[in-house]
Amino acid sequence: MGNSCNYIPPLSFSPVVGTDVSLYRSGYPMPLNYAFIRDQLHLKTIIYVGDKEELSPEYDEFLRQEKIQFRRIHMVSCRDPDIHERMNEVLRLVVDVDNYPILIHSNKGKHRAGVVVGIIRKLLQGWSLAGIYQEYGIFSGGLKGEADLEFITMFETKLAVPRKKMPDFAIF
Repeated sequence: MGNSCNYIPPLSFSPVVGTDVSLYRSGYPMPLNYAFIRDQLHLKTIIYVGDKEELSPEYDEFLRQEKIQFRRIHMVSCRDPDIHERMNEVLRLVVDVDNYPILIHSNKGKHRAGVVVGIIRKLLQGWSLAGIYQEYGIFSGGLKGEADLEFITMFETKLAVPRKKMPDFAIF
């Protein structure tokens, strides 16, 4: 019980949803974040939205040791030619309770993670665009990603979701 471990969350870490299911966002986890992730989040799935092709050996080993399912969704920006399909890939994972708890991360936890969370807020939680834009601004440090915000605004999906797999927070 006398564990004096200081837990350090990843860059830009924040809960997105924290009811019966837990969904988090962050930047790329570093070794100093692993104890926090292991002991506090108890993740089943990590979804990486970014452009790095290789995981660091430490991260790869951590995922293997903790038996965390790692899903890489290659994303450079919301201008990628196949961005709608990539976003649907992320949504398919997020609307399946079997994948929870989930951490969605990009490199810095700002723009790509912000777009994904914005889409989740819009489609699954019914947030207003004003609220989504405000949250995006907080995480991006006030740097307005006009293309990102436009993408969130315009994004629609025809994703079919089995009701029994849907997390409690989703109004989809």
